[in-house]
Amino acid sequence: MIKRRTLRFTTLVAMAVCLACVSAFAPYSSGQERNHERKMDCNDSWGGDRYSSHCEVQEQTLAATGGTLSVNGGRNGGVSVKGWERNNVLVRARIQTGAKSSAEAAELARQIKIETAGSQIRAEGPAGQDDKHWAVSYEIFVPQQSDLSLETYNGGISITDVRGQIEFKAHNGGVSLKRLGGNVRGTTTNGGLSVDLAGTRWEGEGLDAVTRNGGVSISIPENYSARLESGTRNGGLNIGFPMTVQGRVDKEISVDLGSGGATVRAVTTNGGVTIRRKGQD
Repeated sequence: MIKRRTLRFTTLVAMAVCLACVSAFAPYSSGQERNHERKMDCNDSWGGDRYSSHCEVQEQTLAATGGTLSVNGGRNGGVSVKGWERNNVLVRARIQTGAKSSAEAAELARQIKIETAGSQIRAEGPAGQDDKHWAVSYEIFVPQQSDLSLETYNGGISITDVRGQIEFKAHNGGVSLKRLGGNVRGTTTNGGLSVDLAGTRWEGEGLDAVTRNGGVSISIPENYSARLESGTRNGGLNIGFPMTVQGRVDKEISVDLGSGGATVRAVTTNGGVTIRRKGQD
């Protein structure tokens, strides 16, 4: 479990002090983790024309000692988790605020704290007001073998290159699942669901992902083995490569790919389903 502590982040521009091996605000060197570049920045606009906005990206490295990492994106914050080859956890938090003036937006950002209690990561700040609002999104790098519990409200979830006991729940946000393994379960209420499989089979117990209002996209490598289940109640089903299926394929599909194996299930209630080979447009 991550050591219990309360963290008050400061901007990367102002902070370059090492806090020993468990905690460090210094960015890791370029190329140190191949294929795991940091994507989070403050280039996108936020707050609309009615508000002056403030944005800062902050980071901290934490020791990973086991247990389930729980991340709550709060209101309007997204969560992106990426597996890497290091045995620690890098947390990058983008704090975005809006207020009547730039000074008020900056002051609001200073009141927001990122807390880790046990293995939980979440933000705390002032209650929302008509003329002031804030959100925190996360880009988190974890050991590739990690257990996760992720939740967002009006924000998306992305998980890449992780294997473990993984649960997710998005309330109004899309979900992207890439190159995962283990026992993965989760839902989104209003948002698309994208599943990108890798290798020759699902390594672990399986995948069970559901969206209620949104399309499903599944990308499958050649020679992949699994029990594939997908479908929709209100939408079309488009399969982009030949497969042997008994009976009529209309709204649902349940079929063994290759030699079969763990169940990979991705379904929607209201939305179309597209199943394609990797590399297909």
